[in-house]
Amino acid sequence: MYKEKILKNTAGKFILKNFVKMVLLIFAVSIAAFALMTVSPVDPLQANVGQAALGSMSQEQIAKLEEYWGVGEPPVQRYLAWLKDFLKGDMGVSLLYRQDVAKVIAVKLGNSLFLMIIAWVLSGLIGFALGALAGMNRGKFVDKAVKGYCLLISSTPAFWIAMLLLIVFGVWLKILPIGLSVPIGVEASGVTFLDRVYHAILPAVTLSITGIANIAMHTREKMIDICESDYVVFARARGESLWQIFRNHGFRNVLAPAMTLQFASISEIFGGSVLVEQVFSYPGLGQAAVSAGLGSDMPLLMAITIISALFVFGGNLIANILYGVIDPRIRRGGAAK
Repeated sequence: MYKEKILKNTAGKFILKNFVKMVLLIFAVSIAAFALMTVSPVDPLQANVGQAALGSMSQEQIAKLEEYWGVGEPPVQRYLAWLKDFLKGDMGVSLLYRQDVAKVIAVKLGNSLFLMIIAWVLSGLIGFALGALAGMNRGKFVDKAVKGYCLLISSTPAFWIAMLLLIVFGVWLKILPIGLSVPIGVEASGVTFLDRVYHAILPAVTLSITGIANIAMHTREKMIDICESDYVVFARARGESLWQIFRNHGFRNVLAPAMTLQFASISEIFGGSVLVEQVFSYPGLGQAAVSAGLGSDMPLLMAITIISALFVFGGNLIANILYGVIDPRIRRGGAAK
């Protein structure tokens, strides 16, 4: 009973500590994003109105535009005003889309999540399988092939892979769409789930290809360590096959670090989606972030930054919690301290 209380208190303190750390990190990210937008050389009036149009406007019209885009207001005052509204649940109005930021993000985030979840799951499963297979066959052809693939993909930009797949499957073979998330000229009510999946294949595969390498290489190294351990050597001496060794000794020991890395890779998926969505003209959160940055849409960009940070830091928090669930030794070690 006493040990159970210690474990509960330790787990509660661990979760609370990481949650507070996540909140502070998100606060720091918001300050950094706002500061970068403030010192940006992009003039919001020229970027969205144009120099020629500004030259034909009166001073009163220019003053109204400056008020609309927040030009001339003290940065600290603007940030505190934004933070106060954001904490109340008001993300503001997008200056580019002329809609509530919450509505814009709801649509863009839905598209991005559909894409990124597919890529995240595929990269995790395929990367784990390839890494385990390579680690258990160290030095053989399978191991060399997986290592070569991972090293090649790790040094290849995501946008280049996206353009290559676009040319091959969209232009040459004409079996997959070259862009967008839905068919052109079809009303929203007429778009089916299969249409969305069909248009998400190329961008999802691109993100999956780039995400496989880290998971596979990390899993391979862990599997090699496990295969060289004393208990696996003893299992081989007893005549256990490779599949039995993986099932009885390798899977559980290699799953925890692989899952931790998989949740930590959410940040890479987010970063890669920005470039991939641009190549495929996919109307997701990454494309909206680029438009907001180039157009100095402060409310939209700040909201996208906070939501992205929530996903990234939340993924790391979940990974740390799951690590303790999968490996009981972590919980016992924490309680002993």
